[in-house]
Amino acid sequence: MRHGILRRAGAGRAPGGHRLQPVGLVAIPLGAWRGWAFVRVRWWRALHLASLAVVALQALAGRACFLTIWQDDLAGAGEGPLIMRAVNSVIYWPLPMWAFTAAYAAVFVYVLALWKLVPPNPSRRPSSGRR
Repeated sequence: MRHGILRRAGAGRAPGGHRLQPVGLVAIPLGAWRGWAFVRVRWWRALHLASLAVVALQALAGRACFLTIWQDDLAGAGEGPLIMRAVNSVIYWPLPMWAFTAAYAAVFVYVLALWKLVPPNPSRRPSSGRR
């Protein structure tokens, strides 16, 4: 069972915040190629970029993502049933924190490149009714 600073630093597992991010990392280039309009929705892309920026900054600061901390607090740090341990061994890799920091920084650079290569549609401002 991990306690205190080791648990807060995310020792032995990937920081959270990454569970749904791969959807955008794959959907944006695939959607651009397939002509899917939703991959160019500005608010969705900005939210994707901002969430990855938060995860990358937390990793660079040496902190676990707040979602990982919340998950640990909710699930508890006990071992749990066999199937849960098996799934956790696949999901959570026992790598040093610097490996995850480098990975999150690289993913953030990739998302910045996607913003340039597959730009979102310009935001539309509501008209004031004047001509």
